[in-house]
Amino acid sequence: MVGMGSEPFKELEILVVQGSLLDVDVQVIVNAANSHGLMGGGVAGVIRRMAGFQVEEEARKQAPIPVGMAVLTSGGRTKFRGIIHAPTMSEPAMRIPASNVGAATRAALALADEQGFQSLGLPGLGTGVGRVAPQEAAREMIEEIRRFNPEMLEWVVLVDIDSIMVQAWQDLL
Repeated sequence: MVGMGSEPFKELEILVVQGSLLDVDVQVIVNAANSHGLMGGGVAGVIRRMAGFQVEEEARKQAPIPVGMAVLTSGGRTKFRGIIHAPTMSEPAMRIPASNVGAATRAALALADEQGFQSLGLPGLGTGVGRVAPQEAAREMIEEIRRFNPEMLEWVVLVDIDSIMVQAWQDLL
């Protein structure tokens, strides 16, 4: 049994895909959120349009969500069992340090595992309005995924439409 102290470190499987987060075959996806739970632009806006405004309402009811924490909402009208909102910034459209990407990744992994999900879709975090360089974001994300010792979570799909983000992940793997 994992987590009983006798089991060695369990490493997550990592798959890198170029494409839409909303097309990956996983149980739960991550929204790079802000602490208010507002889903305005970028990936959050696309998720909101696909999932429905009720997902944003569910996230906002759990706000404020500090950077380094994450909350779970339903998947709305998507095929996903849930959406994890992991803030990389406290205010919408803030420029952020790369360390926020690591904190959001860690929080998303922990919540997915705690909630019993086996698969997680994770977009490039912080590279849009947060203005973190894809190489820095990739390093933070990969380090956190490799450091994480899951009990339930088995694999992570790193997915982005941006070929530079995808290449940055591939270079580190």
